Amino acid sequence: MRPHQTAPPLAAHGRKGLPVPLALNPLDATSLLTAFGTVGVFLVLFAETGLLIGFFLPGDSLLFTAGLLCTTETDGLHLSLPRVLVAAAAGALLGAQAGYLIGRRAGRTLLARARNRHLVDGMTRAEDLLARYGHGKAIVFARFIPVVRTVLNPLAGIVRVPARTFALWQITGGLVWTLGLVLGGYALGASIPNVDRYLLPIVGVIVALSLLPLALELLRSHRRTDTETSRGPAA
Repeated sequence: MRPHQTAPPLAAHGRKGLPVPLALNPLDATSLLTAFGTVGVFLVLFAETGLLIGFFLPGDSLLFTAGLLCTTETDGLHLSLPRVLVAAAAGALLGAQAGYLIGRRAGRTLLARARNRHLVDGMTRAEDLLARYGHGKAIVFARFIPVVRTVLNPLAGIVRVPARTFALWQITGGLVWTLGLVLGGYALGASIPNVDRYLLPIVGVIVALSLLPLALELLRSHRRTDTETSRGPAA
């Protein structure tokens, strides 16, 4: 190496000296976990379930990947299962409660200002869930639908879902969602030797599965619209 020549700045050092890519990809679960570790699990879930700006974050794949990384070590990253479970549950439950309180205080103006098409569509689906299934089922189902789980919590506050009802069902849905995905990733990692070799395709499958409820909701919505259109106006 020439005098005064330095290595290219490909990475910085983050949590416990682990290499952290300078170009952090917030859409990639592995990138987020490498950069922030267990703390990243809490922050991402809090933002995705409590703040409208977090609608794009990869909650499903993050939880499953975190569970996998509790059984193996990838690029020097290994996570603790108890810490991940606590961080996931805390982020999802506190985030949902924060979103509900923001909705109660800020009112419908908060969502009316949203200009992002995904947020607007998510609000429509969240309202449909509340109308079709009632408060309890809608709050639980929303946990498994990307974007909808971001929008439904402030919407529940806006439409004045009783605080106790919301707390009961968001805790139920939040625990099933977070603990289920983390433990699912952990179980898969524990049963497949060298699972880190298949990390990318596994995460790809999880992302596809997480989008399945959204696709089904869109399909049902289109079918209802087509049915209403074919019937025409009532005589």
